[in-house]
Amino acid sequence: MVYLYLFLAAFLAFSLSAFCGGGAGLLLIPILGYSLPVNQVPAALTLGSVTSSFSRIWIFFKAIRWDMAKLFLPTAMVGVVLGVEMLSYLEPMYLELCMSIFLISNLPWLFRKQERKHAVLSPIPPWQLRMVGFLAGFISGLTGAVGVLFNRFYFRYGLDSHEIIATRAANEVLLHLIKLYLYAALGLFQLKTIGIGLIVALAAVLSSSFMKFVLPRVSRRLFMRAGYSAMVISGVLMLNSAVVHIQLANDPHLRVIFLAEELEARLTWKTLIYSVEFHYNRGLEFEKVVPLSSLSLERQHYVQSMQDGAAKVVIEKVYALTSISYEVYYFDGQNRLIKKIEFG
Repeated sequence: MVYLYLFLAAFLAFSLSAFCGGGAGLLLIPILGYSLPVNQVPAALTLGSVTSSFSRIWIFFKAIRWDMAKLFLPTAMVGVVLGVEMLSYLEPMYLELCMSIFLISNLPWLFRKQERKHAVLSPIPPWQLRMVGFLAGFISGLTGAVGVLFNRFYFRYGLDSHEIIATRAANEVLLHLIKLYLYAALGLFQLKTIGIGLIVALAAVLSSSFMKFVLPRVSRRLFMRAGYSAMVISGVLMLNSAVVHIQLANDPHLRVIFLAEELEARLTWKTLIYSVEFHYNRGLEFEKVVPLSSLSLERQHYVQSMQDGAAKVVIEKVYALTSISYEVYYFDGQNRLIKKIEFG
């Protein structure tokens, strides 16, 4: 039943992608994230995306803008290799968060009056095409999808709906093939990953055949508005997915305490603890828990000499506007505060 839901979601996502000029990958990233580990999502998604690109090239071949493709592809291939390599070092969830914010920032375009004429709004120099290609390849290598991230660029170039779908497919199919090879070389293809990728691929092919008859009935103005809508929806879904993954990975906790003479906000992030305090007499302070080893030998001996059998010692480095000091908290075996000392 889970796979049936996944197939229906993929079919709907690729159908919307054809109607909106992209976005299937970005819509599917959070959905696939519930079935696969984060680092395997790009591999499964790429398996479906490469199938979708081949089917769209076959259906809309005559609409491909080869003048764009020849500038886009060389730098895109460099970007995709770099992106896949960086996948081993960067946390995709933070990139996902940045992409979601960018996508949601397209919300104002939904309410702008669309251009009526099918024309290029302003000339685009070749170096911008090459830069867009590099960025598209890099982000695609990291996440497995680019989709509607660069739809605004295609709209600005003056392409119609068929040209956007066909040119994007031509631009991306080689990138997807490169990614499949690199993902396999990195060992990201597990049996479950391949199975889910094939389900997404089947949905992509059926969707392309279905949208062949629907797309000619869609006006350019509606196509552009749907494209911006897809960006915002993808951004909201991606933001939710990123927040969930960041929360699971770092277990953040924020606590705000109101006391008689101060206001304290304390953030716990993994094993790190950060605090911001506002004292009515001393002003704003930023605090960070630090290990004993970070202190000078003289200060280490002083802290240890004041321990007096305490079971736990917590040291905070305090940054004020005009000074830096330390606060040391001593706790007993039941985690009750015994005493607190301060020194500069």
